[in-house]
Amino acid sequence: MSHPSPTPPSFRYSTALVAIHWFMALLLVAVYASIELRVLFPKGSEPRELIKTLHFLLGLGVLLMVALRLAARVSSPRPPPTSPPDRDVWMERVAAAGHASLYLLMASMPVLGWLSLSAAGKPIAFFGLQLPALMAADKTWAHDLKAMHETLGTVGYWLIGSHVMAALGHQWVLKDGLLNRMALGRQAAAG
Repeated sequence: MSHPSPTPPSFRYSTALVAIHWFMALLLVAVYASIELRVLFPKGSEPRELIKTLHFLLGLGVLLMVALRLAARVSSPRPPPTSPPDRDVWMERVAAAGHASLYLLMASMPVLGWLSLSAAGKPIAFFGLQLPALMAADKTWAHDLKAMHETLGTVGYWLIGSHVMAALGHQWVLKDGLLNRMALGRQAAAG
């Protein structure tokens, strides 16, 4: 039985980036869970409205974390690729496109939600603060923005699922130790 070996520091992302990654993963689980759990309560009921408010607050939290994560990513050195040289180019391009799609999703979803609430003429509270409406009330826009938000939410399930499957494929099929780059703690098991 092999024992975990320390991952070389140059192979791992920074501790800050790893912590932000996993916090955002938990935050996204909470965002999706909150919107899925709302259906347990009748429309217009206090618990349902509370869950929808929680969903919005968590979504804005994701937006703030995206900004923090991008700042941490820019200021942190990037580990070298884990794949063999003959697969580097296409794997790097697919990974870059996947990551860009995830960032775009995480940044646009809260903004679409905020726009949707603004267009619906609903008050927008964020931890006791009253956020400004991003647009004038307009029922047609509110409906369209809500539909876009919901459609992107479904796309998000696929993007997040693809991200997880790619990471697991690296770990168990390619056995290149990619998961060690984002492992919690100072030591990670070798691929």
